[in-house]
Amino acid sequence: MAANEAELRALMRASLGGDAVAYRTLLSRLSANLRAYYKGKLSRIGRSAMEAEDLMQEALMANHMRRHTYDPAEALTPWVYAIARYKLIDHLRRTRASMTDLPIEDAEEIMAQDDYVGTESASDLTKLMSQLPEKMRRAIQAVKLDGLSVAEAATQCGMSESAVKVNVHRGLKALVASIGRERRI
Repeated sequence: MAANEAELRALMRASLGGDAVAYRTLLSRLSANLRAYYKGKLSRIGRSAMEAEDLMQEALMANHMRRHTYDPAEALTPWVYAIARYKLIDHLRRTRASMTDLPIEDAEEIMAQDDYVGTESASDLTKLMSQLPEKMRRAIQAVKLDGLSVAEAATQCGMSESAVKVNVHRGLKALVASIGRERRI
């Protein structure tokens, strides 16, 4: 079920105030919205639903790490979707997707400038990644952060391609769960 702006904004405000239940609910609502967003964008250029799921998880992590940049006096969804767009751009660049496959009406929205970069995010990511088992951490680092293909990551990490995919998927799920636990503390 897609959540509306007022509900999402109230949940974000409560979660910034330390309400763990509100934060879990916010993550759930954002998951549904982002999943639909990515499926729509990726289906237009012939990409898979699996990519949408991975992107949704990456966007949730990015929103978590950048939550300190959100201004509660402003609307939440433009902030969330700005981060989502940047994750989509990064993903398309990493997977060497041709921008010529992108419908012209989406080009302006997709090519927005990233205003949410900070050292706090890198620190948060390092802390979260350190909680993962080594194989998951190495697979995520290679594929999602270094931009290697699954085949390249498999060679670098000494794993099969399917093991890399499984470790990335499970690692991202573990990171999202860790973010939820962190907010409850």
